[in-house]
Amino acid sequence: MTAIDAFTPLPDHTQLPCEDGTFVKNFQEHPQSILLTESIRPVLDRVHPEGDYCIGQDSGIYWRLTDPPQRGAEAPDWFYVGNVPPTLAGEARRSYVLWQEIIPPQIVIEFVSGTGAEERDRTPWTGKFWVYETAIRPAYYAIYEVRKAAVEVYVLQKNKYQLLPANERGHFPIEELGVELGIWPGVYQAMDLPWLRWWDRDGNLLLHGEEQAIQARQEAGQERQRAELERQRAELEHQRAEQAAQQVELEHQRAEQAAQQAELERQRAEQAVQQAQREQANTQKLRAKLTELGIDPDTVL
Repeated sequence: MTAIDAFTPLPDHTQLPCEDGTFVKNFQEHPQSILLTESIRPVLDRVHPEGDYCIGQDSGIYWRLTDPPQRGAEAPDWFYVGNVPPTLAGEARRSYVLWQEIIPPQIVIEFVSGTGAEERDRTPWTGKFWVYETAIRPAYYAIYEVRKAAVEVYVLQKNKYQLLPANERGHFPIEELGVELGIWPGVYQAMDLPWLRWWDRDGNLLLHGEEQAIQARQEAGQERQRAELERQRAELEHQRAEQAAQQVELEHQRAEQAAQQAELERQRAEQAVQQAQREQANTQKLRAKLTELGIDPDTVL
């Protein structure tokens, strides 16, 4: 390592290389990074309402100054740092420079493409595990092996990484974020693989964009069905109310008809009484007249 003059300003992310000429080792790593990022962003947006966090995907973390500079950096496949701005001076980050930022990542994830020995190498100054544990010091370090459908998660305790035990769901809780990390066998971007996924603390899978869109369409369809059922219920209630009103009106009409019939019967009875009274009066007048003429009414009537 070339000696650095004490008065030489330390380089920032714009002065350090952002790539080392290597390339992604397989076609699964890039989709895996996207999957992790897409699904956890809503959680991070809630944790950081001001948007003060950044996510690195195969991006360099500079932890010491060397010659060449790349020897003083690690490039995790995925990492998250909280409480830092996503851009610097209006420019996208080219790398994450620890001596400039100070704040270590909260979690670093490595995707194993070989035997996993590189990710577990504890050799001082050069071993990846040693660098993360001793120099970069993320609170959590995860080693994901797609071939084994497994993930190991280490948590930093008393300056040493301790293997984090899985919970009853086989997931590894990241308590500070209220999420769990685990393996999800399924299809993503047309590849049926054991993917590394996030869950919430209740065991609900955090969805990626396409899943969120499908869920939104399903929820919209369910909402339309609920609205249609409610409309049908309201229509049925309206019909029942109309039928009840019609029944009331029919009963009212029947009552009116019954009252009219009763009134007609009363009038007929009254007319019959009046007719009988007139006939009786006429009979009395006739009897009186016959008596006046000297005729016995009983012999005539």
